Amino acid sequence: MTVWTGRIDAAEGDAARRWHQVVQPLAVNQPAGIALLGFACDEGVRRNQGRVGAVAGPVALRKALANLAYHPTLPLYDAGDVACEEGDLDAAHQRLATAVSQHIQAGHLSLVLGGGHETAYGHWLGIANAYPNQRIGIVNFDAHFDLREAAEPTSGTPFAQIAAACAKRGQDFHYLCMGVAETANTQALFATAERLKATWRLDTDMTPWQLAATQAQLQSFIDQVDVVYLTIDLDVLPAAQMPAVSAPAGFGVEISVIEHLSRLLAASGKLVAADLVEFNPLFDTDSHGAKAAARLAWSICRSFKPFVSKN
Repeated sequence: MTVWTGRIDAAEGDAARRWHQVVQPLAVNQPAGIALLGFACDEGVRRNQGRVGAVAGPVALRKALANLAYHPTLPLYDAGDVACEEGDLDAAHQRLATAVSQHIQAGHLSLVLGGGHETAYGHWLGIANAYPNQRIGIVNFDAHFDLREAAEPTSGTPFAQIAAACAKRGQDFHYLCMGVAETANTQALFATAERLKATWRLDTDMTPWQLAATQAQLQSFIDQVDVVYLTIDLDVLPAAQMPAVSAPAGFGVEISVIEHLSRLLAASGKLVAADLVEFNPLFDTDSHGAKAAARLAWSICRSFKPFVSKN
């Protein structure tokens, strides 16, 4: 909790509070709220031959969130970090899944701060354990499919792992990847996406003037599932807006578009979990990337409407 510090405008009262003044440590039997959890891990990035440093992402993102203006939302809680110890990614995934499942079952929105995109497998596993009988839709804002086949899990394999887990459980794989860059995904990856019946939208089809069509595709996907897991790989943003990632985008999707779609998802009543991944403070420029990521997290929390099960 020591990172939650910032400006205090005491003379203006409670209406002038910032996040650092309202975030509480997560404990049992607290009112339903938003549970922030860090996944301090970039082992998957290392295995994927990327630029390591995302292990420091959770702390940097908390610092960026701390001084943002607080507008009424559900209670905000900090659940600490899950770390990857001695390169044991499988064990880290299991610890992440356990924590996420507990948070969801307690009625909280699970908001995970990564970490590399290996975060997604552990996060999904926790959601699936909490909602074993719900159709879980995965919305990934990302320049990459992350459907690679590899001898061991990496930051490039999480959705292939999830697809395999769904098949083992006898469940359908509902996956929408928005912001896909043709330059960053081989023909083999597009073929894998087709084989797994994934859906996607190219970054070139997500310009601001194409927002209506983009939103319609997203809404159609939301309508087909029971609950939604949103994962934002920050390399979906243009490099000028997000320099602090392992693989900066040469084109990317404008933050205004990503924020609008994130707000739509948060207000849908189906969102149960979200994460922001791949933030690497080692490559940030004057906190530009941290501020952009914090803005997206803030917007999700500001627009969030809790999921109510119909079962």
